[in-house]
Amino acid sequence: MVSLKTCQFGVLFVCFSLRLSFFFHYFVAVTPLVMNNQTDVTEFIFLGFSNHPNLQGLFFLIFLVIYLTTLLGNTLIIISTGISSALHTPMYYFLSNLSFLDICYTSTTIPVMLMNFFREKKTISYDSCLSQVFFLVTCAGAECVLLAAMAYDRYVAICHPLQYPVLMSVKVCVFLVTGSWLCGLVNSMTHTVLAATLTLCGPNQISHFLCDIPFLLKLSCSDTSLNEFVLHVASATIGLSPSLFTAVSYILIISAILRIPSAQGRSKAFSTCASHLTVVVVFYGTANFNYDRPREGYSLDMDILVSVLFCVMTPMLNPIIYSLRNKEVKCALRKLVGGYVFLVLTVAS
Repeated sequence: MVSLKTCQFGVLFVCFSLRLSFFFHYFVAVTPLVMNNQTDVTEFIFLGFSNHPNLQGLFFLIFLVIYLTTLLGNTLIIISTGISSALHTPMYYFLSNLSFLDICYTSTTIPVMLMNFFREKKTISYDSCLSQVFFLVTCAGAECVLLAAMAYDRYVAICHPLQYPVLMSVKVCVFLVTGSWLCGLVNSMTHTVLAATLTLCGPNQISHFLCDIPFLLKLSCSDTSLNEFVLHVASATIGLSPSLFTAVSYILIISAILRIPSAQGRSKAFSTCASHLTVVVVFYGTANFNYDRPREGYSLDMDILVSVLFCVMTPMLNPIIYSLRNKEVKCALRKLVGGYVFLVLTVAS
C-alpha cells in the first residue's frame, strides 16, 4: 500500500525537481551577465589525482567498478522493495528512497571524474560546477534528514510497537520523505544562489575532484561572510540536528532493548535496526571527518582519500550493508535474481 500510493507522489515530486533544476540552470546561465561580468572565471581545473599521472587508467577502472557496483546494488534494492510484498513497509520504503538518493549522489560526481581521467586538463565549466554543487548539496542534505527519519521509524517500531501502524502511516511516511527532499532542495538552492553571486577572480584551480561550497569560497575575491554564515547555519540545522536526533533515538532504542528479558528477544529487536545503525555510523563518521577536520596539515592525497570515502564508498556500501545484515532483503534479492535467471534460461531455450 505504501509503494502504490507513493509511486504517484514520487512521479510528481521528480517532475517538480526537474522544473526546479531547469529554473536553476537558467539562473546560473544569466547570473554572470546580471552581475555585470563580475566573474572572470568561466571554467575550473580539478587538481585531484594530479599527483599520480601514470595511474589515471588504474583510477578509471577502480572508480568505474565502484560506480557500476553502486548503481547495481542500489537499483536491486529499489526493485526488490517494489516487487516484494513482504517489503512493503515503512522501513523498506525509506530504504528505497535512500538507495535512490545514493544513485543520484554518485551520478553527480563520478561520471565527471571518469571523463577527466582521460583528459590532460581536467576541467569543468562554471555552469556545470554550480549545477554539481546544487545536486550534490541537495542529495547530501536530503540523506542527512532521511537517515533521521529512518531512526524515528526504528524508535517507534521498538519502543512503541502497538502504536506503530498509526505513528508510521502512509501519510506520515510520505511526509517524512517529502520533508527530507525539501530540506535538501531549500538548503541547496540557498547555497547555490549565494555561490553564484560570488566574484571569482582566479586562480581557477580546485584542489579536488568535485565542486563544493568551501572550495568556491576559497576562490572568491569578494566578501564571503554571508555565505559562511549560511553555511554554519545549514551545518547546524541540516547536519548537526539530524545526527543528534538519530543519536538520541538510538539511546532510547538501546535502553529499550536492554530491558527485554530474553536474550533471543534482545537479539531479534537489535537485528531490526543493526543495518540502519551501521549505515548511520558510516555516513556521519565519514561526513564529519570530511567536513569538520582541520584543512591545514593534510596533503592533497589525504583530502582526496577522505572525500572518496564519503562521496564514493558510502553509497556503494549502503546496499551491501542492508543485504548482508537483513534476512528480508536477502530473500527478496534471491527471488529477484532467481526469477531473472529463470527468465533468461527460458528465453535462451
